[in-house]
Amino acid sequence: MAGRAPIVVPALKRHTATVIVAHGLGDSGAGWLFLAENYRRRSVLEEVAFVFPNAPNIPITLNMGMHMPGWYDIKSLSTLQDREEDEAGILKSRDYFHSLIDAEVAKGIPANRVVVGGFSQGGAMALLSGTTYKEQLGGIFGLSCYLLLQKRIKDLIPGHSPNQKTPIFMGHGDSDQVVAYKYGKMSADALTEMSYNVDFRTYKDLVHSADEEELDHLEAYLTQQLPALGDKNPEQSL
Repeated sequence: MAGRAPIVVPALKRHTATVIVAHGLGDSGAGWLFLAENYRRRSVLEEVAFVFPNAPNIPITLNMGMHMPGWYDIKSLSTLQDREEDEAGILKSRDYFHSLIDAEVAKGIPANRVVVGGFSQGGAMALLSGTTYKEQLGGIFGLSCYLLLQKRIKDLIPGHSPNQKTPIFMGHGDSDQVVAYKYGKMSADALTEMSYNVDFRTYKDLVHSADEEELDHLEAYLTQQLPALGDKNPEQSL
């Protein structure tokens, strides 16, 4: 990937877990930095480091070919079932997210202490990257997003389905004017039909954004999935 290096917010205490947060189309890693800053102010998730990757500038067909930060090209806003998807771009970004997880594992953080998530296009990448990763992760979350490559995803999931029981948190506003609420719900239903463990939350009157209630639910989810270990070694949580 040709994007700038990720923004990394170190753990306040001993680093035992990592959360990777992917931004949406046209945004940057700095756009979600507030999440870690909020946790740091309140001494929440003190053993967790946060990684905010930056997408490369690519032409977006839907926006008349204009270059902007994006994880893949978007050609149309047709239905999920009929949409022409940028499979090559999606898989390239998936490989990049897998490499970010691999880098954390190489540091000694077990895969089940790594959470991958994101918003909008970043959330779509998180769902795909998380469900197709080779080891069980600590969690997967997607806000205001949808499931990519639905016709192919079963072929991309490792044979032993390591993340089938990994709790997946999805949140979507019912007034989303960019990614229609029905697409988020349909995506959650599709994952559930594949026996994934999905908690889909609906936020009344919320547009294409995240509100305080949703962020509170996300914090509770991360706290549950990545409890502090204290003096225990990360490997002892396996």
